[in-house]
Amino acid sequence: MPQEKDRKTPATPGSAPEADGGGRHEARALTVVGIGASAGGLEACRRLVTLLPVDPTVAFILIQHLDPTHESMMVALLAGHTAMPVRQAGDGMALEGGAIFVIPPGVYLGISDGALRVTAPTARHGARLPFDHLLHALAKACGARAVCVVLSGTGADGAQGLRSVHDAGGLVIAQDPSEAEYDGMPQSAIATGMVDLVLPLAQMPAALAEAARGGTAQRATRPAAAPQDAALAQIIALLRAETRHDFSLYKTGTLLRRLARRMAAADPDADPEADGGMAAYLERLRGDAQERDMLARDLLIHVTSFFRDPEVFEHLAASVAPELIAQTPPDRPLRIWVAGCSTGEEAYSLGMAFFEALATKPEAKVQILASDADPEAIAAAREGLYPEAAVAQLSPARLARFFVREDGGYRVIASLRDAVVFTVHDLLKDPPFSRIDLVSCRNVMIYLGHEAQARAVSLFHFALRPGGVLLLGASETAGPADGRFEPIDKLARLYRRVGRSRAGDVAFLLGDGARAPARLSAGQTPKRQDALGDLCRTALLDAYAPTAVLINRRFECLHFAGPTGRYLRIPSGAPSQDLLAIAPPAQRSRIRAAAQRAFETRALATVTGGTVGEGAGAESFSIEMRPVEVEGEALVLACFVAAPPPAMRASDAAGGPGRIAALERELDITRTELRGAIHTLETASEEQASVHAEALSVSEEYQSTNEELLASKEELQSLNEELTALNGQLQETLERHRTAAADLQNVLYSTDVATLCLDMDLRIRFFTP
Repeated sequence: MPQEKDRKTPATPGSAPEADGGGRHEARALTVVGIGASAGGLEACRRLVTLLPVDPTVAFILIQHLDPTHESMMVALLAGHTAMPVRQAGDGMALEGGAIFVIPPGVYLGISDGALRVTAPTARHGARLPFDHLLHALAKACGARAVCVVLSGTGADGAQGLRSVHDAGGLVIAQDPSEAEYDGMPQSAIATGMVDLVLPLAQMPAALAEAARGGTAQRATRPAAAPQDAALAQIIALLRAETRHDFSLYKTGTLLRRLARRMAAADPDADPEADGGMAAYLERLRGDAQERDMLARDLLIHVTSFFRDPEVFEHLAASVAPELIAQTPPDRPLRIWVAGCSTGEEAYSLGMAFFEALATKPEAKVQILASDADPEAIAAAREGLYPEAAVAQLSPARLARFFVREDGGYRVIASLRDAVVFTVHDLLKDPPFSRIDLVSCRNVMIYLGHEAQARAVSLFHFALRPGGVLLLGASETAGPADGRFEPIDKLARLYRRVGRSRAGDVAFLLGDGARAPARLSAGQTPKRQDALGDLCRTALLDAYAPTAVLINRRFECLHFAGPTGRYLRIPSGAPSQDLLAIAPPAQRSRIRAAAQRAFETRALATVTGGTVGEGAGAESFSIEMRPVEVEGEALVLACFVAAPPPAMRASDAAGGPGRIAALERELDITRTELRGAIHTLETASEEQASVHAEALSVSEEYQSTNEELLASKEELQSLNEELTALNGQLQETLERHRTAAADLQNVLYSTDVATLCLDMDLRIRFFTP
């Protein structure tokens, strides 16, 4: 009798089915792997599923950004590359091990109670982030049995959701950005600092198998192991002592990943997470100078390409470059500093962009200073020779204008190479360049800790001229809004230098990392005549100069001169440098109006201040706002000038007609100022409310439109990849049909039998000779 087949029940995230066949293994919890991809993801997914073995304890959920208006062909395109069943997910579909579930177009996919949940997107407008949605649900449903895999794609989908997986104890894997066709999603994931493994596709199946067996190896890295941290600190100290590189300010997660990769390359059998594995590698480093140099070069991450993030360069060419070129005087070149230039692609890209912008001002010159801590990368950049694959994304016009074909690749033309000066320079250790118009430091600070990032921003502020431009990477910012930089374009990560450098912001380091103390040379000792002159000026200022406060546009007090306590009050609570906060309430509107007038007209503005003191000691004063400028920054010196006491008659002092008239005039002035201040305040409040509402509305519309365009771009890219793959399959089918037709014709011709082929109406369709 035929035996009844074993009945199989769908697995839940809490259990997996037992194995069929000769042996049976004990039931294990089902590991659920969420795979996210966007542009370039189809090829990555096909390569990955080809390598994955069939494991009944692992279920795969694929989130690919798809065009919601077209039916997806992902199931058909992936089914031929794996032995696992590939299904399009449906609402309520049971989650089973050993299968791949693909998201349908235009929906969000989640998981709960062991089944898939299909829902409509939560927002009608803006970017669609289906991978984030899945990862949040996956972390909640599966906990430590959740695995996140981020593949090729643009944007940052998954960067938020992977935090939930990480916090739940799950495993987070990102595709190596150098292998991904589009590195936006992997880079955004890595920038969170919560990615456990950065792997090429070929190494992912082994990591997933380890996670399915319990994931003990990867989870052992989560707790901060004291021996491992101690070994890492000793390795950093050894590299600092034996090489010129100091990695103490790099992110620990970045160092551990790169260190593990280098250990695996040096000894494939070594396990960096095993007890004593890193200590053993430390001993090898102490005796192997070549391995130390190899590790240092590996820790200096080099990921670059020509015109990386093309939209950023388009914005530079359209607005920033013409502005900088127009502002540069003819007697000096436009100076650009590319910090962390790697092998030179970024520096040459900026050079090409500015050379093209010089068409409007051909007499102007551009000087680019490109620096990197790796001498070998600098040597390669100076050569300017790149393989054909490196210049493949350049337009034919740029390739013909800026490159010369040579054996082995393309070389940058001499005029562009001459405009770029490459130098070995450690951003955090060596003194910065100065009087720079544009600083480009893209995707460097994402590998640094917070302290190093703050130091780098301070160095860039010191290096830039007033009004200079800072260009950062997509995942980097210029730090807190402390008045040193203001955003030009937040999406392009462009900032303008507006504030002054502060004392202590920039302190250069000596070889051992200590800060260099300021020293006075013998020639700096003032002479006696100079000392006497300073004494006279100080005495005159103390005796006759008015009390003054130096302020900026935000009414922040930068310097106090004279006895300010007579005119200003220190309020209770937290200390404040706001002049309006420490001025008497009756004077705040006058000070605000006069200062704004001085800033706008750049001319002296004077208002009546009132009186200080009481009784016979009462003294009238006025407030003068004098515009000044320091290093291109507009400031105002607020002077509190005491008015000379008027000659008064005895009757006036006793309350006579003269005294009464003076009080009435002062009262009229006060009323007039009050009415003007109230009117100005009401008008400004209404305008500000209207402008704020309009700006908020426009900003939301632009943001929504931009996110929709980005999402549509990714969906169209995915659809194009599907169509390309389907077209390849159709071409193969057509070729097989042609071959079969040719074979049939050869058979008919070789039989020497007269043959007629007729249709249903007995018309001849084909005949043999």
